[in-house]
Amino acid sequence: MTTEDPELGVLAQQVSTADIVDAMGRLHRHRCHLLDLVSPTPGRLLFGPAVTISYFPSCEVALPSDRYNFGKLFDEAVSDGGMGSVLVLASNGHPDVSIAGGTKLSRLARHNLAGVLTDARLRDFAELSTYSFAAYCRGEAIHWGGAVITPFEANRPVVVNGVAVRPGDYVFADASGAAVIPHAQVRTVLHGAVSVVSDDAATVKALLEGDRGRDGSASER
Repeated sequence: MTTEDPELGVLAQQVSTADIVDAMGRLHRHRCHLLDLVSPTPGRLLFGPAVTISYFPSCEVALPSDRYNFGKLFDEAVSDGGMGSVLVLASNGHPDVSIAGGTKLSRLARHNLAGVLTDARLRDFAELSTYSFAAYCRGEAIHWGGAVITPFEANRPVVVNGVAVRPGDYVFADASGAAVIPHAQVRTVLHGAVSVVSDDAATVKALLEGDRGRDGSASER
């Protein structure tokens, strides 16, 4: 996992998605979290600034494949380099369709992206698990999805499972889910999440100590 700021990566390693959501809740009222995600490497943390590709219903006349294809849109998305970024793929209402697979996503490894997040399905979990990046999605697919949806535009704001993602916003994902953090507040939110971890640990300690009897054993209720 890499980011444009090493300190952010160090902070991210100390927290979970739930901690991020709690810290975001202290600053915002809008929903920032995504649930029910799966991964070929569920123990792997995904963290980095977003680059985006949105998909649109396929139509060879309106969206000819020589222009609207994953390779071209990916190159647009990572035109500034892409190292440490998270590729966010928005299905625009097609969550059960395969949006990409191991061959297409090998580009992430070549460009050193942190990984991929999508509200649709991905193919080739076994292959994806061999790459160094993290991948989180709705589930694994076995059928090609190009007849249903087509890559449409890159690095525009997108909505993924009801959550807004703007290019440059930070994506955080682990085995429990994902959260999106506004770029300008990522440091504040990460420090807040670290405080959540510390506060929760202190609360648990106090509760456990309060439940012990005079002989040091846990008291019965």
